[in-house]
Amino acid sequence: GRLGERELGVNGITGVFYLILAMIGYGLSSGMQIQMARRAGEGDKRGLAELMTNGAMLSVVFSLGLMLMTLWLVPLLFGYSLNDNDNFALSVSFVYIRVWGLPFLIISQLFSSFFISIGRSRLLIYGSVAAAASNIIFDYVLIFGKLGFPMLGFKGAAFASVIAEVFYAITMVAMFFGNRLHHEFPVFSFRHFDFSLSQRTLKVAAPLIVQFLFSIGGWLVFFIFIEHLGAQSLAASQVLRNIFGLVGVGTWALATTCNTMVSNIIGQGRRRDVAGVIWKICKISLTYTGFLCIVILLFSKQFLSVYSGDAALVTFAIPSLRVIIVATLIMALSTVVFNGVVGTGNTLVNLTIEVSCVGCYLVYCYFVIYAWKSPLYLCWGSEFVYWTLLLIASTLYLKSGRWKGKDI
Repeated sequence: GRLGERELGVNGITGVFYLILAMIGYGLSSGMQIQMARRAGEGDKRGLAELMTNGAMLSVVFSLGLMLMTLWLVPLLFGYSLNDNDNFALSVSFVYIRVWGLPFLIISQLFSSFFISIGRSRLLIYGSVAAAASNIIFDYVLIFGKLGFPMLGFKGAAFASVIAEVFYAITMVAMFFGNRLHHEFPVFSFRHFDFSLSQRTLKVAAPLIVQFLFSIGGWLVFFIFIEHLGAQSLAASQVLRNIFGLVGVGTWALATTCNTMVSNIIGQGRRRDVAGVIWKICKISLTYTGFLCIVILLFSKQFLSVYSGDAALVTFAIPSLRVIIVATLIMALSTVVFNGVVGTGNTLVNLTIEVSCVGCYLVYCYFVIYAWKSPLYLCWGSEFVYWTLLLIASTLYLKSGRWKGKDI
């Protein structure tokens, strides 16, 4: 935000693109998490350890393939979609650095899923602290050239993020072995890659991977359309995107918890308790989001000024901020309920719901942003369309009871 309006805007596009890659990896780890949580609910520690070991091998191969595909795809994608040549050059150079952290991120996601599955989610804190601290420190020294480091500007942010993901992976692995979990869960008993187990894992995970690809991919299309509106709209949208990040700290954590708890209690044979668990987590999520939204509304200018010192940009973004605040209240419920559906293990249903909602979202974006060139606050109304439809569809599926009896 301190480098300039162009860098701030391009960060929005590259950030969402890398988020797609991260969420593809998250789809793989979520598929494993559903299975591991089910094994944990059944008390099958060897089965859980086998999933973990085979999942680690699968994650390495998967991440390297995704990384190579990204290096080939990025120039084509941004070359066809971005109007400004400078935006194109900045985007490609950033992603070419950023993508080297992907294997470390996907390994970290696997260990996170394992810790959540066995009810040791507190161990995630250490990895998060290591990643955040290293990211902040290396952002400062590499972007601005402090403490004898070279001044790399926008590229410095990419290098800092890669370094942070390396620290994150190292910390998560250290937590696993430091807490002697390899004795409780004998991961070294399974030294060979199991194709049949990987096939079952991918059967559960593949719909989630495609689901997240559509979900965040829709957001990338949104930012590409916004780029056509001009530098100020793109920069303001990047600032506004951080609201979803802040709210998501709580809601996505609660949603992941909902996913795991639903899978776990189904494994215990307590299907009648699923609706009650989801509703309790929804209330916590809505309370957290409501409190945060009130604070952001009361201190709108101060909040936006953290991301940019441009007073005109801050003033321009405020109407859209108010629209987003209301949308996040719906998101607080729909994210949890949707992950309750994920926890039932019927991932094809999740994919169907996601594709349908994203399709409606993209239709709105095409007409309101690309065709009609509407004001920015109307463009961000697309979030209402997506989150409302997601909440309705997920609720109807859970009420139908069609998820009962699903084996994974």
